[in-house]
Amino acid sequence: MVKTLEDVIKKAENWPREDQEELAEFAREIEARRTGVYVMSDAERAAVREGLAQADRGEFVPDDVVAKADKRHDL
Repeated sequence: MVKTLEDVIKKAENWPREDQEELAEFAREIEARRTGVYVMSDAERAAVREGLAQADRGEFVPDDVVAKADKRHDL
């Protein structure tokens, strides 16, 4: 392992949880880029489940709201 990485990991042990999670997210993104496989975090998995449950209940954003968002982003 590169010495710089070893140093950062050692320092990260004392970081707040939120910062450690952010570092882990960056590492997951790098791993996904290298392998072509992205592994969702628990929070992402929960958000996807909630979105699917909303869709199953027929809870969708109204078309006019989507159209406004598309206009703001030149879509």
